[in-house]
Amino acid sequence: MAETTFPVERREQIFPTLTESQLQRISRYGTRRTVQDGEILFRQGDEGTHFFVILRGELDIVQPHGEGETLIVRHQAGDFTGETAMLSGRRALASGRFRGDGEVVDIPPSGLRNLVVADAELSELLMRAFILRRVALINNHFGDAVVVGSRHCARTQGIREFLERNGHPYAYLDVEQDEGARVLVERFDIGPQDIPVLICRGTKILRAPSNAEVAECLGFNAGIACGAVRDVVVVGAGPAGLSAAVYAASEGLDVLVLETNAPGGQAGSSAKIENYLGFPTGISGAALAGRAFTQAQKFGAEVAIARTAARLDCSGSPYAIELEGGHRIRARSVVIASGAEYRKLELENLPRFENTGVYYGAMFLDKKVLDGEEVVVVGGGNSAGQAAVYLSGVARHVHMLVRSGGLAESMSRYLIRRIEESPRITLRTRTEIVALSGNAELEGVRWRNRATGETEDRPVRHVFCMMGASPCTSWLEGHVALDDKGFVKTGQDLTPEDLASTAWPLSRPPLLLETSRPGIFAVGDVRSGNIKRVASAVGEGSISIQLVHRVLAS
Repeated sequence: MAETTFPVERREQIFPTLTESQLQRISRYGTRRTVQDGEILFRQGDEGTHFFVILRGELDIVQPHGEGETLIVRHQAGDFTGETAMLSGRRALASGRFRGDGEVVDIPPSGLRNLVVADAELSELLMRAFILRRVALINNHFGDAVVVGSRHCARTQGIREFLERNGHPYAYLDVEQDEGARVLVERFDIGPQDIPVLICRGTKILRAPSNAEVAECLGFNAGIACGAVRDVVVVGAGPAGLSAAVYAASEGLDVLVLETNAPGGQAGSSAKIENYLGFPTGISGAALAGRAFTQAQKFGAEVAIARTAARLDCSGSPYAIELEGGHRIRARSVVIASGAEYRKLELENLPRFENTGVYYGAMFLDKKVLDGEEVVVVGGGNSAGQAAVYLSGVARHVHMLVRSGGLAESMSRYLIRRIEESPRITLRTRTEIVALSGNAELEGVRWRNRATGETEDRPVRHVFCMMGASPCTSWLEGHVALDDKGFVKTGQDLTPEDLASTAWPLSRPPLLLETSRPGIFAVGDVRSGNIKRVASAVGEGSISIQLVHRVLAS
């Protein structure tokens, strides 16, 4: 059984060997115990998996599958188990079986969390290893999920994007291209109406599942208790929400984050963010979101995925958030970070082509699909500019369509220069898409110049829409004051009429970022008057927690 190959240049960081001094310190957080040959320390699918340090003997980490198992790595004395799932409490992606008799340090999840918070040196070493191991699992498709789908199926693309944005490794089989997929179709009697199919841990079959069903099967929310009253519930895991979670958890608050789709929000789909402080060479939105997500979990924040807020109940104390599906989450304070969505093209047949030609992010489409293609980017903000620059290095040509007369008012200058200087990007001002054509997939678009009325048809099969923003506040209507566009009003923007409409009960005025309800704050893209930059969203998230402390102490 051959061991999986990992990047040689990073192997010492992925699988570091602990020194004697480190072993002594780490032993304080668990129990030394002996193990026997063949003993299973954990199995794929286990919840609350313990963290093990090998003192004597060898431990095989294996991926079970229908034909047997694949060896991922063989740990020896001084090595340790685990990856980021240990911090989140998610189910184990692999199994651990001991070779020969030996001895380990057995550390429960609470001990691991205490360790990474209390010991700076070991925290850095473990966190780096955990993150790199998860990346290696993703790159090698080592996980507990197989997606069987079709490149012509919008829902297939949706589930693949959901798994990728949540950093969950999976294998993909296309029913039109892969012999293995045809075998599974026959074995599990999969019909066209079932596509896509998710196979969990080789035993459970989900047919055309929702994101919530996928999250439940794979244990994204394992161990999260819905009945507890939280110090603060953060609704939304974009940059503002994750920032609030990191600061709240690091300062000792009991925090739960509710996220409809995946950490990162709109920023999470950005190809590269280059004007965020501290990253001179830039960082992808996915990488930034992944690091922030892991950082929040390091400090003990819980993040519930595919959990959508349906209604805010302000009738009693503590507040309650009703979720789609019926659960209620109670909180002494709330940070609204539910963000905004890109506006959609006002075309009758748009739903037919969503995820089969029309997309709302550029990072999660297979680059091979775009090779040699003309593509369209709709929008004039930074996200659209980042997408256009990224796609110009993948597709044959990028047509960038904006309704206004230029980009100067809505986009950073460095992006404008790159767009102007790229021979593979054509900026078309005062232009909008007026028609989409095709059958199962998008085959062409028609755009119109609003100034001249001239139209043009192009054989474009991929359109990326990143125009404007519609706030995700339908669950708040009637409970906190909103502006005329649906964004949440806060602080000094609240009028006496706003406060009267929600019966503001305190003698003090609302705090900075506080809504028309005491102890409920709004940050990031959902807030009226927000500055559409990642840095400002992160700042607002951190500020909101300082204000939460004031409310909880009063």
